[in-house]
Amino acid sequence: MKIIDQLPLEGKPITQIGGQDLCELLDLSSGALSDLKKRGIAVHLGHDAYDLAATVGNYTRHLRSLAANWGSADQAAQLTAERARLLKGQADAQALKNSKLRGELVEAVEVERKWSDLLRGVRARLMAVPARLRADLPDLDAATTQAMDRAIRDALTELGNDDN
Repeated sequence: MKIIDQLPLEGKPITQIGGQDLCELLDLSSGALSDLKKRGIAVHLGHDAYDLAATVGNYTRHLRSLAANWGSADQAAQLTAERARLLKGQADAQALKNSKLRGELVEAVEVERKWSDLLRGVRARLMAVPARLRADLPDLDAATTQAMDRAIRDALTELGNDDN
């Protein structure tokens, strides 16, 4: 670290320090130092010169306020509510994972696929009834078989279009 100069200002000596040295001292990136400068925490004296004592004092107070969660009552209440919401979301996510691991929860896509497979099988078997009856009952006339086929198809169509 290299102290640039001590300048008297209003009767107090000011110790100037360069930006790179200040970053090393406070363990900051240059972007973080720029942010502190914009917020008035880092006291900038001119081209690559900062007031060491004022900046370190401001930065220390800033860190203390962050550590103590200082702020207005509204800010504290909002922060508490946000933390509670985050924790609830994390707890809910973990509960879902645990339910899935125990086999108590299945994916909706998987349920839909299984039901679709099952219903396609039921449809295929019902559609085969007239042909099976005709094979089992050779005396059954074609008009009766066609009527059964039409009745089964109509029933399946109604079920497929039913919104209930």
